[in-house]
Amino acid sequence: MTETRAKRALITGITGQDGSYLAELLLSKGYEVHGLIRRASTFNTARIDHLYTDPHVAGTRLFLHYGDLSDGSRLATLLDSVKPDEVYNLAAQSHVRVSFDEPEYTGNSTGLGSIRLLEAIRMVGLDCRYYQASSSEMFGATPPPQNEETPFYPRSPYGAAKVYSYWVTRNYREGYGMFAVNGILFNHESPRRGETFVTRKITRAVARIKAGQQSELFMGNLDAVRDWGYAPEYVEAMWRMLQHDEPTDYVVATGTDYTVRDFLQFSFEHAGLDWEKYVRFDERYLRPTEVDALVGDAGKAERLLGWVPTVKTPELARLMVDADIEALDAAGRPWIDTVTVGPWAPAPQI
Repeated sequence: MTETRAKRALITGITGQDGSYLAELLLSKGYEVHGLIRRASTFNTARIDHLYTDPHVAGTRLFLHYGDLSDGSRLATLLDSVKPDEVYNLAAQSHVRVSFDEPEYTGNSTGLGSIRLLEAIRMVGLDCRYYQASSSEMFGATPPPQNEETPFYPRSPYGAAKVYSYWVTRNYREGYGMFAVNGILFNHESPRRGETFVTRKITRAVARIKAGQQSELFMGNLDAVRDWGYAPEYVEAMWRMLQHDEPTDYVVATGTDYTVRDFLQFSFEHAGLDWEKYVRFDERYLRPTEVDALVGDAGKAERLLGWVPTVKTPELARLMVDADIEALDAAGRPWIDTVTVGPWAPAPQI
């Protein structure tokens, strides 16, 4: 009797927030998971270290491979070797504010990287299902609520690069018959969010201020409106998109709207603090062109995929604050403060 092979997935960006949660989800479903990681002289796999086992151990189902979306030949070689059933393209330069400082790099990785991967799939002749991580930043200045039919109006190099990736994904679906989908995900956060993204910057500062290790938090635009959801729920939507009978594009969002000021209030109040006593304005955290409001309509995902979010912004802020307080307590020592000092302090993302 022939043994049925486990489903095999390749995840680019596996070391990021979404990649780590997606790897967990797929492993829990019995997949063999392959991840693309960039070579570095220091370890950059902290978010997935708890999933990793020595590949020499029998039964290992997570494998990591060096590669980069800037290297099309490596992508083709890897795809031919792994032969995944599903490809999730989550890799990108994903920091909106930084994309203004590094527009060419952002275009190369976030935009051209997608077509390199799609073309590698086509050239190898791989029969797989492809997920493209699209972004609500593509809507930019278009007023909410935004859904799959809303026109794009990106307001950053990052948003423009994502628009390119969105359209080449549709082009390869329509031109070559590939099962290729766009997941237009609105902001989604978690305790694994990078420290310079605005939500994690806030909750991390709350933990440090509560512990007496930080006295101020410097912020930019507090009036920006966002639709924040919970990352583990959003990767479930990604997976469901590739299980559907037909390839199409989906908005993934909670349909709720809160300002950055609201997120500050939820986070500080949960720790028994008054945010107005600690938050200061710094114009360096403003974008050259702002995105005023992003609020998604995920009705299509609910109808076709049965996907419904359960964690909304107030609960999200509380669980992230709790996680950062717990992490600080566990560390037993002050964290390096990267959000309040120096002209090169990393800018926040929303």
